[in-house]
Amino acid sequence: MVNYQRAISKTLQRAHVFFPALLLTGPRRSGKTYLLKRLFPKADYRLLEDPDLIARVQLDPRGFLSELKFPVILDEIQNTPQLFSYIRTLIDKNPQKKGQWILTGSQEAPLMQESTESLAGRVCVLQLLPLSVQETKIEDLLLGGYPEVLQNPEALSLWYGSYVQTYLERDVRAITQVKDLPAFRRFMGLLAARHGQMMNKNDLAAPLGVSVPTVGQWLNILELTGQIMIVPPFYENFSKRLIKSPKIYWLDSGMACYLLGIETQAELERSPFLGVLFEGYFGAEILKTQVNHGKRKELYYFRDRQGLEVDFIVPKKSGRLDFIEVKSSRTVTPAMANSMLSLKKNKMNKKIECYVVYRTSSLDPKTKALCPGVQAYGLMDYIQSIGAN
Repeated sequence: MVNYQRAISKTLQRAHVFFPALLLTGPRRSGKTYLLKRLFPKADYRLLEDPDLIARVQLDPRGFLSELKFPVILDEIQNTPQLFSYIRTLIDKNPQKKGQWILTGSQEAPLMQESTESLAGRVCVLQLLPLSVQETKIEDLLLGGYPEVLQNPEALSLWYGSYVQTYLERDVRAITQVKDLPAFRRFMGLLAARHGQMMNKNDLAAPLGVSVPTVGQWLNILELTGQIMIVPPFYENFSKRLIKSPKIYWLDSGMACYLLGIETQAELERSPFLGVLFEGYFGAEILKTQVNHGKRKELYYFRDRQGLEVDFIVPKKSGRLDFIEVKSSRTVTPAMANSMLSLKKNKMNKKIECYVVYRTSSLDPKTKALCPGVQAYGLMDYIQSIGAN
């Protein structure tokens, strides 16, 4: 097994020192258990998925906790939410003792609710997303970022097919009583075909024959389980009539390719979805960099009613904004920056940097200057530049 150096490791270790409890959430199979076992090899480990163990915890939570050795990793703790209140009691008996409880779970929202209510001020909540390009050192839209896929690329379709089935049966059913799982599976495919588009619940509901509230509920499930990212519009300080609907992307490009039926690199290169897949791939890398450094997610897009659009806007230090156009082309031209430069002319009390991010090639020029006020970066170069800041 490839031992990837996860960028979030230092953030986890800092949290372990300063908080009594650490809660690591994230999509299923993103590598949470492997990472925590490697970072904290002396910690006791309990997997809370066995039905007999779950039943035992439910019947005698105090008895279960009395047998633990500290520090302890309690994996998939969303299956035993009643433990949170008992853990809070134990922490409050000795609040100065840090790093005793290491908790994980694949369902962020239920965990957030339980931990907020029971462990407020006692727990540091972090999220582990699939591998980033900084961790793998490769850009691969087809494979995505799940560790097992990257290690076994020949099993790409088989792995994602199994993942989707497991996800439907375990995570979706655990969060809400979805009565029609086949319809939810069709919804996932339909959403992949809307990858990178503005959210329109009516447009999603009609082909499936379900209600708009149902679509809203299903989108919420996908977001809470770390499958999609919803990018809101940025409209601060702009004196324009703006589009205020968010855009939706699948967080993992490999999952998006699987749902779209793209199985080979050749099919990807010919696909009409290549542009939005690369766009979403880049957006996910921004979010991964932010959460790996313990920062809040800040990723936006801009579009007004006249059609002026900037793919992404990223707030930076000291009020600076990065305007970013993402292009799947391996050749960049000054015209690609027109929308950013047009928007930059709007009166704003902020410093703005403009970038065109594209797929690099061996024939790239050494200079990053594309035109006055605009720089051209490969995806890896841009992500490394913001990771260093």
